[in-house]
Parts: sequence; C-alpha cells; structure tokens
Amino acid sequence: MPHNQKKSTRTTKDPAETSVPAPLPLNLSLEANLQEISRRIGDSSDIVIRKFNSESPHSLSLCFIYIDGLVNADAVNQMVLQPIMENGALNGGTLTTGAAFTLIKDHMLPVGGVKEGATLEGLLPLLFEGYTLILIEGLQTAVAADTAGWEKRSINEPTSQGVIRGPKEGFTESLRTGTSMLRRRLKTTDLRIEEYKIGQRTGTGIALVYLKGLASEQVLAELRRRLNAIDTDAILESNYIEEFIQDGGLTPFPTIQNTERPDAMAGGILEGQVGIIIDGTPFALLAPSTFFNFFQSSEDYYQRYDISSFLRLIRYGAFFVSMLLPALYIAVTTFHQEMLPTTLLISLAAQREGVPLPAFAEALLMELTFDVLREAGVRMPRTIGPAISIVGALVLGQAAVQAGLVSAAMVIVVSFTAISNFVIPSLAIANSIRLIRFVMMFIAASLGLFGIMSFLMVLLIHMAGLRSFGVPYLSPVAPMIPRYLKDIFIRVPLWSMDIRPKTNLGKETRRQAPHQKPKPAESANGPSREQQNPQGEGPA
Repeated sequence: MPHNQKKSTRTTKDPAETSVPAPLPLNLSLEANLQEISRRIGDSSDIVIRKFNSESPHSLSLCFIYIDGLVNADAVNQMVLQPIMENGALNGGTLTTGAAFTLIKDHMLPVGGVKEGATLEGLLPLLFEGYTLILIEGLQTAVAADTAGWEKRSINEPTSQGVIRGPKEGFTESLRTGTSMLRRRLKTTDLRIEEYKIGQRTGTGIALVYLKGLASEQVLAELRRRLNAIDTDAILESNYIEEFIQDGGLTPFPTIQNTERPDAMAGGILEGQVGIIIDGTPFALLAPSTFFNFFQSSEDYYQRYDISSFLRLIRYGAFFVSMLLPALYIAVTTFHQEMLPTTLLISLAAQREGVPLPAFAEALLMELTFDVLREAGVRMPRTIGPAISIVGALVLGQAAVQAGLVSAAMVIVVSFTAISNFVIPSLAIANSIRLIRFVMMFIAASLGLFGIMSFLMVLLIHMAGLRSFGVPYLSPVAPMIPRYLKDIFIRVPLWSMDIRPKTNLGKETRRQAPHQKPKPAESANGPSREQQNPQGEGPA
C-alpha cells in the first residue's frame, strides 16, 4: 500500500434498522471465538477452519481461518500453514503464547501484508478481502496475513471507448489493477492515492487519485466530504458513487465523466482533475468535469492537431444534429413550409401525400422504434444481436415506407440523427441528448421554430448555472478565458499548449517549456532565414 494511502470505513447504521453487533473483543478461549465467528457468518461451505496443536505436553493451540476462492491456495499452504506447522520452537512447547504471537507475526509469515486485530469487527472485513486469520488460544489478539488471490479478468481493450491509434488496454474490475495502471503512467512522487470503504454490506473499495500541487484543495476537500457522507448498504458500480456525489440536481447533463481508459484518466489527472476508481467495475470517474470535456477523446492527442481539430468540430456538429434535426424537420414541415425551396417542398409533399400521421407522430414512432432496436441489439446474444438490429432497421424502415406509415424523408432524418448520436465519444452526454431530443420534438410540434429557439435559450441558461464541484459547467467559454480555448473547439499543436488550463478553483501551472515550435534544420546552402534573423528584425 502506498505510504500516502488513507482508509476510511463507513460502519455506522441506525440500530433500529440493523442487527450489526457492537464491537466485541476476542475471547481468551479459542473455541468461544470460533463459535462467535460461526454465529456471525454462518456455516458456509467456503469458510475453511484449520486447527493446529503442537506435539509438546504444553501444547500451543492455533486456528487458521480463510475463505476458499478469495485466497491463493498455494500462498496459504506455503507461506502460512507450512512455516508455522514445521517450526520447532512452536512444536517444542517452550514458548509462551505472547512469544509465539510475536514470532508468528514478525518472523514466520513471508507475505506482503500482515495485520493484527483485537475485535471481530476489525478481523472479519479482512477475512472477506482474502486474508488468512490466525487465532491463538489464550490471546485476545489475532494475526491476519494477506493471501488474497481470487480470479480476475485480464486486461483487455475497452469496449465503449475504442480508438484507432493509442493504448489498447482498459481498466478491469480490480481496484489494485486500476491503481497500478495509473502508477505505470504517472511515475511521480506527487501521485496520491486515498482509499475508502463504502457500503455497509459490500464494503466496496474506493480509490481517490490525484496529483499533489495540481488538483484543487477545495475540490479535494469537497470530494472527501461527500464520500464520507455516503451511508448506504451497497456500492456495486461507479454510478452509485456518481449519483451520491454529483452536482446539478435535476439536470439531463452529466457533471462527472466516466471512462474505462487509463490513459484518459491519466490525462485528466494531469489537467488537475481527480480520479475515482471503484472496485468491481471497469468504469472510473473524473471530476470536476465541464461540458467540453465530454467531446474530447484521448485519440485527439495521438494524431495530428489539424485532423483532431476537424474531428472535434464534427463531434460538435453531430451534437446539434442529434439534438435538433427531428425537431427542425417537424417545425418546418408543420409551420414553416415557406422556408423550404419550392422543389424540395413539392418532393416532401409528394412523399407525405399518403402518410396518415402528422409529422410529430411520425417522428415519435420512428425514434421509439429505433431505440427499441438499439436496446434489442444490446441485450440479445452477441452472435445474433448485430444482425437482428441491422436487418430489423432495414426491413422495418423499408416496410414502413412501402406501407405508407412514414415518409422516406423521415426515415433519412431519424437514421442520420441516430448515426450522429454515435459520433459523440461520451456515452453519458449522448444519452442525455436522447432525452432532450424528445422534448425538442414535442416543443417543435407545438410552437415551431419559436419554441425551439426559446427552449435552446432555457437550456443554455440552465447549463450556465450548473457547477461541477464549484467549477462552472461551461468554463472556459462562460466565463470566457481566451487563453484557455486552445483545447476546447479545436486542438492547437502540443508545443503551443505550454500553460495548463485552470478552473476557478484550481491552479494555473506550466506543463512544459515555452517556444518549442520546431524550426527548419540548417540546409547545405547555409543557415535558414529564421536562424539568420532569429528576432524578426529587418535586413542589416
């Protein structure tokens, strides 16, 4: 465990709602301790209890307790059972119980982590983390040896945030694997990892990861306060933590990023954000987050800045298309036909001639149908899911047009809207747009373009009022800070981003030396023009 880690365990519960017993010291009787452990955790088949008595007349009685499946069986046998059972001093009966305890704890356990505990409340959580407990007759203190070794998934490519160029590894469900992947990328003494235990029944490990000197102390203090305030039975996935600590209240926009890419988290931490890794899920969190963070992909920094800038502008365009295109189609075809060219208007009118539904009902039917197909493709078995979703979309779309239920133009609008939704790299903001799109369609059917513009103004005012741990959601655009716009709508060359962007709570620090723009090499005909005149002065 890193020297700067901290543990915080939430164990308080309302006595009227729980039967968790008060802290109980260990009994001097080994048999009484075993009975109390059995009473608390039951006679489960995966609990292994191994007793040991020395051969001497003054026998020393010990007991080893571990959970099969959570421990490495070889480590238990070779590093715990074998050294103790084959030790001559313990078998000879010449040692007192106190001396035997010290000998076992300090000299006989070749494992990385050794702890001691005097209460079952302190020892049982270690048992569930893969420790082997060693209880000694006549002592009220036990030893816990770290022998964890349960099965875990190997490191694979992220499934939700794929890239063409860049690292192909993602977080796994193991908390320690996640912190090690960040350690491997951030080889600095400033990296800090603080651990918490949240969930009274799950005891889920949470790691707070940040760089000292870059992360805002105010944000860190607020994060610690909100994490310590969580009092719940279970934390099974990162969304549990996200909903407990996020700002915004009733808002469709996410104020905390989630990612399963270690390189994306490392990049955010280097920008002053704080990472939150949750045991049991490959999706980690980054806070504070602004609206523009959700349009940045880690691949933006792995290819040329001009290509990255072009792709980022496409994402912003896809955002507006995904949110507004069906609503604009409904508004124009229902209220503002005069805005269309005559040829296009005649074509649309001819397509809609036999359609019995108004434009709003037509769009709503198609949007809901596509959402159903998308969910079906996700839930179906992997071998047939893609085929069903693609074939279903083609067949249903073509059949609906031929049956006269919808127009061909509406199929095009809904299809392009759905494709644009997939362009956005963050699934969280993409799902928010799906909800907003239905509201926009209803307003367009009621009030036309006037309603769309009014709702956009309300949406903009709402976003301007949002905060993510005190950071304005639209910064650095609102409030406007021009020198921090180098990585918002476009990405300037890396050698030009020498200043690290700051938030209103963070710190402005320099990330690299200035004036690193590459200069032409000296040619065979002599120094280049820049080298002859480095200060930009006129001819001598």
